[in-house]
This record gives sequence, C-alpha cells and structure tokens, in this order.
Amino acid sequence: MEPWTPIKLDELNSLIIKGISKMSDTQKQIWDLISIEPEKWTEKEFGEEGGGFWVVAIAGKKVIWYNDIEEGFNVSSYSKYSQLDAYGAEQDELQWALNKIK
Repeated sequence: MEPWTPIKLDELNSLIIKGISKMSDTQKQIWDLISIEPEKWTEKEFGEEGGGFWVVAIAGKKVIWYNDIEEGFNVSSYSKYSQLDAYGAEQDELQWALNKIK
C-alpha cells in the first residue's frame, strides 16, 4: 500500500474540468456563481497532515471541497472563513456535490 500524499493543484483542476464537462446548463450557471480559485482550508480532524483541504466553491455558509484522502468532493458548512466545520468522507464527483449545495 502506497503512503497517502495530498493532491496537487493541477490534478485537482483536472477533476474540476471533468466535473464541469458533466454538468447540465443549470448546474454550470450555479457553478459560475459560486466557484472560486481553489484554496486550502483547515480541518481539525484529518486535515492537518496534508495542510488542509482544497475548497473550490462557496455558497452562503457552505463550501464544496475536495477530500483527497477519500478522493471525492464534499459539502460542509463553515463558521469561520478558511476553516471547515466538519470532515466529510463522500466520494462524490463535482457535479453530484453541486446538487447537494443547492
């Protein structure tokens, strides 16, 4: 078993492009409104080893972020900008996570 290593930004961007290509027109409109340049956010339970997790979209008090341990996108709330409130272990593709934030 290979040791876990955090996802690189170029790999994440490839997953984002793949997810966008599978979105409906409505999903793409929502994505255009909430997506951000990926940025690392902290998470206290499992996020320290990899320097946090990549957040890719913000909608109100919820974010879409990529869990590179579980290899999937997740939706979490946040109380403080740059800090996820809770860990999530979903293995969703981006377009599925987007449906959960609506």
